[in-house]
Amino acid sequence: MIIRVHLNRHGEVHNPEGILYGRLPGFGLSEVGRLMAQRVAEHYTGPDFVVRDLVRSPLLRTKETIAPLANAVNIEPLVDERVIEAENQFEGTKVDRHSLMQPQNLQRLYNPLKPSWGEPYVNQVRRMRAAVASVYRRLEDIARSETLDVVDGVIVSHQLPIWVTRLDAEDRPLVHDPRHRECSLASSTTLTFENGSLVDVGYNDIAKDLQPVKGVAGA
Repeated sequence: MIIRVHLNRHGEVHNPEGILYGRLPGFGLSEVGRLMAQRVAEHYTGPDFVVRDLVRSPLLRTKETIAPLANAVNIEPLVDERVIEAENQFEGTKVDRHSLMQPQNLQRLYNPLKPSWGEPYVNQVRRMRAAVASVYRRLEDIARSETLDVVDGVIVSHQLPIWVTRLDAEDRPLVHDPRHRECSLASSTTLTFENGSLVDVGYNDIAKDLQPVKGVAGA
């Protein structure tokens, strides 16, 4: 039995002021983001997938990203707090070199290994792994009841939680340069399990041609 759990990042957000929105309410998809959401739906309704479980974070941008897929496969997404965006003390502000050098912000940057300005990487991995395990168990039951050899679940989440979960799955250090994350908007990071063991970690830039020139870190 092969079970695939796809960690899908949300689509582009309407954010003309360029702030780090984090867990703030609102911040729905842009027009391009809606195109990305449609692309996600087209991707997972292709012949290579048997989607039986959908999960999203409580934030609006994940709701809007997963909606076309949910409609296409007629599955109501579960809302799971464990796949929400990482906590960040810079939430609601514009983050650039000048703002980071302000005295009130410098004191937040004392430990990039944790990181000191937000939710510890290890905590993000812990909650994401728990969410993945829940999806896995549901898919396992479904696969047995429907006698499926391959079954898929999709979790629509956020860049940083997805990226550190991938680093953990690949036995790499969680500390990293945010500029080098391979987790584009609407992209898929796939955890493939065979007979209960993780056998592969894959990546697919589903909406590569729709990516903005510059993104917002931690979104």
